[in-house]
Amino acid sequence: MRKIALDVGDKTVGIALSDALGITAQGLMTLERVGIRKDTGKILDLVKEYECDTIVIGLPKKLDGTDSIQTEKVYEFRTMLENKMRSTGMKNIQVVWQDERLTTVMAEKVLIEADVSRSKRKKVIDKQAAVIIMQSYLDRLATEKRLEENDNNSFGG
Repeated sequence: MRKIALDVGDKTVGIALSDALGITAQGLMTLERVGIRKDTGKILDLVKEYECDTIVIGLPKKLDGTDSIQTEKVYEFRTMLENKMRSTGMKNIQVVWQDERLTTVMAEKVLIEADVSRSKRKKVIDKQAAVIIMQSYLDRLATEKRLEENDNNSFGG
């Protein structure tokens, strides 16, 4: 099943999807924020539409690992999302955090290297950050799976 990644900001939510095999990330859209209830409802509509089993939310910590004002807002967004999931019978969807420190910086760099104009970068930066969040999560899963397989192979293989 697919996974959906969110880069939650004050004005927009960048959204990316995994492929069905959970190997690569693709940008889906940038959602203009209108209010936390409507925003979370739209996210859950996308989860249903793309048959996602996991929602990956970028966690915006400060570089030293402590919470920021934005971190608190993202905690609130996740809480609202999970409450809405429970009330709509979507309890089987997993919600996970992915460290998103420097993802916007990386996204900006990718877009500059692709020679995307400054005005166009503003429109797609959050979606590109969501792609980086998703790909980081998928890479982490793949690494954990390899380590687990190596551990299993070294004991009694």
